[in-house]
Amino acid sequence: MTTLLVAHGTRNPHGVAMIGDLAAAMSEHLRDDVRVGFVDVLGPDPAEALDSIGESGPVTVVPAFLASGYHVRADLPAYLRQAQRTTLLAPALGPDSALADAMVDRLLDAGWMPGEPVVLAAAGSRDPRAQADVAAMGRLLAKRVGAPVRIGFVMPAADGSGYPPVAEVVAGLRAQTRPGTRIAVATYLLADGLFARRMHEVGADVVGDPLGLHPSVVALACDRAASATAAVELARPLAR
Repeated sequence: MTTLLVAHGTRNPHGVAMIGDLAAAMSEHLRDDVRVGFVDVLGPDPAEALDSIGESGPVTVVPAFLASGYHVRADLPAYLRQAQRTTLLAPALGPDSALADAMVDRLLDAGWMPGEPVVLAAAGSRDPRAQADVAAMGRLLAKRVGAPVRIGFVMPAADGSGYPPVAEVVAGLRAQTRPGTRIAVATYLLADGLFARRMHEVGADVVGDPLGLHPSVVALACDRAASATAAVELARPLAR
């Protein structure tokens, strides 16, 4: 069965390449064809990607998003309705404990030491459900690092909802800790791009890389695809 991995889209070629590499890694694990589509910035969009698949049968769609915000709940379903084929829509990647594991590894790779304060930096959303997903991810990360985790948005909502800017959270945390305490930022972004580059301008001492092709991310994406397919297989006997 073919799988379509749908990401946001970025003008950064490294970010685009990372999504392609994630699809290739999924294809190797699933032993299936995995295509790529984007909901914004560049193409093909999900409807175009689906219509380009020649084989018949349903296609599993995996949203490469870390929270179920507007793109997952509105944009993506609209594209799927345009396509001329049956699709099985999997849940978004986050929140999930596998992503907390990946963030901790990225922090350790960047030089973070256990016990140092951590700020989770997410892209940002006005959607209350996406904000709740980020809050859940913060709790999962806090369990991994053994201490409370503050949350900041790279792009805070204009209406003031959600979380404050990452730089503001880092500055507030620095004012509350002993002089010389290092502040770390866990980058809760999937791929390299403008938002990821901004993390190096927020005043933190340690900045983890985006989650990228961490083995936990690849395994999670494959699990999402497999679970969507399995749900349909389980439902078929009930429908007979």
